[in-house]
Amino acid sequence: MAKAPTRLNSQRAARRSRSSTAVKLVSALLLLCLGSNARQARADGGPLGIDHRLSYDNSGIWARSNQNALIAVLLAGEVGGALWEGGEDRFGRTLWRSIDATVIGGVSSEVLKRVFSRERPSETSDPNQWFKGGGHQSFPSGEVTVVSAVVTPLVLEYRADHPAIYALELLPAYDAIARMKVWGHWQSDVIAGFALGTAAGYFAHVHAGTPWVLSVMPHGVYVGLKKRF
Repeated sequence: MAKAPTRLNSQRAARRSRSSTAVKLVSALLLLCLGSNARQARADGGPLGIDHRLSYDNSGIWARSNQNALIAVLLAGEVGGALWEGGEDRFGRTLWRSIDATVIGGVSSEVLKRVFSRERPSETSDPNQWFKGGGHQSFPSGEVTVVSAVVTPLVLEYRADHPAIYALELLPAYDAIARMKVWGHWQSDVIAGFALGTAAGYFAHVHAGTPWVLSVMPHGVYVGLKKRF
């Protein structure tokens, strides 16, 4: 009689361990991107006192083309998967919540960019250049916001059943580092983008009822394209 609870406890412990490992890995990557090349920084500043240029690198995995490809694949997969699945099952509803989060996060980041009008590292070596008018849109990172918004509802929905889902958090961590490598953003930009996208994803996840975007779609979309084939 005692074996079943012991086995269950072992499984739960293993899940917690895997989840903790994934979270620690993401944290380590973010710390790496914040601290790398700190000795070479010309100026540390910004709202957190950590902003500085990284060594420029637009090659290999950090290439701008790879960053664009990541965004394209995530958005195509999100929208395509949602249209295919519809909103009648768990996975489909989760994808539609990701779309909600993407819209919320994307619009919010665009508004904030125009409010703060911060200069990018490609435009200045001084991270304290705020409110410089149109054309300066460094804070927050819109791409990190979107990537975080896409993955957060999936992580929150399936973390208990499949702890390995936390590995999706590596995507915004990668994008954060890559954006700084090509001088697209400062450290505080990507941190703010990660926080904004995660908050949008959480808000969409806890919303009861039909996902917002899905609620204005025709019934055929709610059912899902897969029902037609």
